[in-house]
Amino acid sequence: MRLYFDTAYIAKCYLNEPGHQAVRSLARKAENLCSSALCIAEFACLLLRHVREKSLTAEQARALRRLFLEDIAGEVWTLLPVTRPLFQQLESRVAHLAPEVLLRAGDAIHLVSASAAGFTELWTSDRRLLAACPHFGVTGRSV
Repeated sequence: MRLYFDTAYIAKCYLNEPGHQAVRSLARKAENLCSSALCIAEFACLLLRHVREKSLTAEQARALRRLFLEDIAGEVWTLLPVTRPLFQQLESRVAHLAPEVLLRAGDAIHLVSASAAGFTELWTSDRRLLAACPHFGVTGRSV
């Protein structure tokens, strides 16, 4: 089973956030865990936010950062490249969306990355991302 996780779900694999046990259980069942390479930047900012909010110490954040980067190097995560053609595809798809669709750039990158890689499902706990999934031909899933 090949799964696409957005950064919110990746974070639950490293942090004891609400729902982390179910996400980790799902991740253990997967043969391949994928995400956009964007998750590297998003995870770094997520750790910084946790330090700022004092839910992690700087030392804990550094340890989690190292673990995450080791997992990338060890191919626990397959990261899909963010390329110019991907951005061009994103721009074209967003240009045809109704103005009522709430979509952030990072979420659009995840959606186009998953779709372009042939995923039919995207796993996230982000309600806006879940709502945007059908506009990209992807089913939003959450545990």
